[in-house]
Amino acid sequence: MNIIYGTTNKEKCIALNKILKNLNIDAKIENLKDIGFTDEIIEDGETFERNSEIKALAVKRFCDSKNIKGKIIITDDAGLCVDMLNGEPGVYTARYAGENATQKESLDKLLKNMEKEKDLNKRTATFVCVLTAILENGEKIVARGECLGKIAKKYNMLGGLTYAPVFIPEGFSKTMREMDESEYAESHNHREKAMKKIVKELKNRKIL
Repeated sequence: MNIIYGTTNKEKCIALNKILKNLNIDAKIENLKDIGFTDEIIEDGETFERNSEIKALAVKRFCDSKNIKGKIIITDDAGLCVDMLNGEPGVYTARYAGENATQKESLDKLLKNMEKEKDLNKRTATFVCVLTAILENGEKIVARGECLGKIAKKYNMLGGLTYAPVFIPEGFSKTMREMDESEYAESHNHREKAMKKIVKELKNRKIL
């Protein structure tokens, strides 16, 4: 399977390749740099689904204009949704504390907005990933994956994904940032869940 993954992040491509290998699927994955895509994509949707679709359609238009064929386009939009904050940061996860905010600034804003709730069991949150796949014939497949958890009242270390230092996945008693690699892979699986749904649909269409 030949995939164009709508990102410039090589680590994301490595992670997607690992997910596919675990599903016994051999895939060649290219990123946006590989195909020469440099256009700015304005992600102004109000949902993860819409932003993921915006990216996918932009990449599809580019591929059509460059006569790039025989590949499946996959794009994603992901973020953190906190229940007591009515789903914030949501689609604004990456810029919750401002366009160029540091990890510390983002975490501090989130924890300040949640400080009135002291009960950990009421600090529930969800990591969401929505994948959009566009097939060569223009057909679209959309899949959503979720990782449930809670938001800790403080963080002990920085690094990793922005909100990993405060996100405690369901079934665990420590944050993602404090986990070893195997625990992290087991808990941070919203993208994997979404990809499994995409693969299932591709198999139903006899593409795999």
